[in-house]
Formats: sequence, C-alpha cells, structure tokens
Amino acid sequence: MATLQWIDRAGPQRAEVPDTFIQNVTAAFGAEGRDWIDGLPRLLGEIANEWDLAIGIPYALSYSFAASAVGGDSAMSVLKLRVPHEEFEQELLALQAYDGDGICRVLRFDHARASMLLERCVPGNTLVSLAREDDAAATAIGAEVMRRLWRPVPTECRDALIWLGDWFERAFARHLNEYGGAGPLPGGLFARVRGSIGDLLRSAPDDVLLHGDLHHYNILRATREPWLAIDPKGVHGDPGYDVGPFVWNPRPRDLHFTRSLLERRLDIFAEMLPYDRTRLREWGLAHAILSAMWSAEDGAQNWRQAITIGELLVDA
Repeated sequence: MATLQWIDRAGPQRAEVPDTFIQNVTAAFGAEGRDWIDGLPRLLGEIANEWDLAIGIPYALSYSFAASAVGGDSAMSVLKLRVPHEEFEQELLALQAYDGDGICRVLRFDHARASMLLERCVPGNTLVSLAREDDAAATAIGAEVMRRLWRPVPTECRDALIWLGDWFERAFARHLNEYGGAGPLPGGLFARVRGSIGDLLRSAPDDVLLHGDLHHYNILRATREPWLAIDPKGVHGDPGYDVGPFVWNPRPRDLHFTRSLLERRLDIFAEMLPYDRTRLREWGLAHAILSAMWSAEDGAQNWRQAITIGELLVDA
C-alpha cells in the first residue's frame, strides 16, 4: 500500500492505494506513469481546490484513480483521473456522445490533466448482486442497457475513437512478436479466434458506438434511472462485440459458471438484442482471447479466467 496526502475543502486528507494500482499504471505507461503517480497528491489538491471538492475514499483502483466527491453545494459526484493519454479523450468523447442516455453524465472535465467529474450512481450497487440471485434477470438488464448504448458513430469524433479491429490487430501483433504463437494461451482456442476474427469484423451487420467493456461491475443501480453504465472505452464496431465482456463476468469468486449458464445468457441476448446467436458466441470467444492477450502482455495471470470461460463457450 502507498499513502496519498492532499488538502481539499474538508481539510487535510489521506488515502491508501494498493500496490497493484501503482504496478498497473507503471507497467502500462512506463516513466510517464511513474511520474503521474508521484504527482497524484498535488493533482488531487489542485483539482479539489479549483472544483471546490471534498474527495472521499478511492474506489477499487486498476488503471485510473476514482473516488467519491462532494461539492460545495453538497452535490455528490465521482472524481476520475488518469494518465493523460488518448484513452482519456476516447472515454470522454463516448460519454459526451451518450449525454447521459443509459450512462452516467459528465459534469466537468479538464483535458490537460485528464480529469473528469462524473454523476454518481446512487445507491451504486453493481449488477453482480442481482446476478447471484437471478442471472437471467441480470442478463436481461445487461441487454437493455447494451441496446440503449448502441447508436450511430458521431461523425465529428469518429476519427478520434477506436475501431474494434484495431484492438485485435494490435493485440495479436504484440502477442505474436512476444511469443511467436499462442505462447501461454491454449493453442486451439488461440488459432480459432485468430482465424475467424477477420471474417467477424468484415461481416459486421452494423458499425455503432460501443461501450467496449460492458459487464456486471460497470452497470450500477442509480436514482435517475434504475441502472446506468459507467466507464465506456470509446470504441466502435460490430455491436455483437459488447456481449463478450458481459458473458464472462462476473469473476468466478462472485458467481459459479457452467455451460448451461452461458448458453442461457446467449439465448437471452440473441432474443432481446436481437442478434445472431452463433456470432454472439464467436464474439465471446474473441473477447476471451483478446482479454487474455492483454493480461499476458501485462505479466498478469488473470487471463486464465477468460480462457476458462472461453473453453466453456466453445460448444455453447
């Protein structure tokens, strides 16, 4: 753990951040990430002073710093900061394009400091809690949110957003450069996705603005609407891709996975979206390999979860 200290409208503050957060940021952004971590207390103090915020305890941190905040007008929000990078701009563009329709609103932002003040979802329970009780109901809610978020890609920001195919092309190139083949990933599943992804991309029935990482932890209970999404990636492409991240979540410690559970999810998505079920399964497999390649690239071992779910999906 590392301790951050800053001063905001409520006075001197301190918060513990996990070592994994620091490791993630430095692994992804190198020296730039290390400098950003070192400057984070100063940045928090500056933003808190300029935006008149009292910053609360951080949420679970991965690559961005996010914490609850309360303004001088007692309005509740979420402060999110990240290393200045194109990913910040892409997320911001997606949030602005959605304009609160099915997703949290942007209240304020600062391009130079890659900082956003976001609508806070209250009470904020994730969709995981419902999935434990009724996975079919949780999947139906996921489909409803997903369908609302799909929309034509805004012309004015298309070039600044990521095309889905670029994610796969870059990830395969880096993985093959590192390992020369499947590496630690199962060869059969790796070869299947590598061989099919081009056809999936070329035969896309539509090109829409996607969430890019829509799953149970990114759909929250809210007041303005029953459920709202958070953390879009600013990506566009085949709408079927968005089913991939949802299908292999939540984490196994939060829900026991079986082939029948995955089959039922595919059935619900195919009916509600509507979308070809076979393509949904293939996108689930493609996302499992993409996620596994990203994890292996960062030196993490959590790619095993994606592969485990992917192997259950093969004949689902």
